[in-house]
Amino acid sequence: MPLSILLPMVVTGIAGIVVLLHLLGLSRTATLTDEAAAERAWLREFPDDRPTRIILCQNRTAALIETEKGRGLVWPMGADTTARYLRGARITRTATGLCIALPDYTAPRIRLHLAAQEADQWPDYLKEPA
Repeated sequence: MPLSILLPMVVTGIAGIVVLLHLLGLSRTATLTDEAAAERAWLREFPDDRPTRIILCQNRTAALIETEKGRGLVWPMGADTTARYLRGARITRTATGLCIALPDYTAPRIRLHLAAQEADQWPDYLKEPA
C-alpha cells in the first residue's frame, strides 16, 4: 500500500480512537470520591500497609496517607491513581498548589492542584515526624 494512503489511514484511525475514548468518558482524570476510595487506591499499591489516617484534598484529586511505615500520597495518573511514600520528599509551594520532588525515578515530580489554604497546611502534614 502506498505511503500516501497508509499515513492518512493511520492518523485518522488514531484520531478516531482518541475521540471515541473521550466521548466514552475514559479520558477524565481520576477522582477519589471518599476516604474509602483513597484507602483502596493505597492498598492497590501497598497491600500490607493499611492506612491509619487519610486526609482528602478539597477537589478530591489527592489524599495524604499516614501508615505505621510512614506517610504517603495517593494522586491521579490519568484515569487511574497511583501512590508513593514520601520519604526524602522536597516540597515546594507553587501558584496552583504544591510540587513534590521524590527520590523515585518512577514518579520524580508530583504536582498537586490545591486550594490556597490546603497548600499552606499540607507541607506540615507531608513532613515525616522527627
